[in-house]
Amino acid sequence: MKTYFVTGIDTDIGKTYATGLAARFLRRQGIAAVTQKIVQTGASGAIADDILLHRRLMGIKPLPEDLDGTTCPYLFRFPASPHLAAALENRLIDPNIITDATMRLLAMYDTVLLEGAGGLNVPIHRDFLIADYLQERRYPLILVTSGRLGSINHTLLTLEAAANRDIPLAGIVFNHYPPSDAVICGGTLDLFRNSGPLVEMPEIAPDNAPDVDFSPIFGTLYASESRGL
Repeated sequence: MKTYFVTGIDTDIGKTYATGLAARFLRRQGIAAVTQKIVQTGASGAIADDILLHRRLMGIKPLPEDLDGTTCPYLFRFPASPHLAAALENRLIDPNIITDATMRLLAMYDTVLLEGAGGLNVPIHRDFLIADYLQERRYPLILVTSGRLGSINHTLLTLEAAANRDIPLAGIVFNHYPPSDAVICGGTLDLFRNSGPLVEMPEIAPDNAPDVDFSPIFGTLYASESRGL
């Protein structure tokens, strides 16, 4: 049983798509994979919006664990950093509640893909960053990036921050959406190939998403774990 943490170099970089498609890939290899969201801000309903998109990409209906809040223990209405969104509702995020939810999911599934919020140094609360949480938990990191101008700096800074905290890198997802300058995109992609296992993710529509091969990141995981779906 294993947990991976999916983060990005920024917000709206494609973390949710990468998480959902990675879960679909694992399930098609016979791995009982499920997704979790660390916290949802800008929430519009009783189930986290990102969790609902995961399920659409996975081709399944919402799970009982979605309905009871296990896959996203914290929902906040205001679309902001988790610490601010929580403060506006006079609430405080307890990382132990997130961890407990992950442990409950691992009791039922082979693999949990835990999607973050924003980037690695986003505050969960004022004195505690997502990076602090990962440093404690040591979940392998899946970093979502792109070929747009500026992504090299943001990507390398994130990789450096993770390495300095001994957060293991599982791999990089290179999101080709939105399309960027071909020369910049090609040069950026070539550079990132030397940074770790890499998966390319094409432009995707939620209801017509192509299969993406995540084997460079997950390696032999699906050969060694299979609980059935």
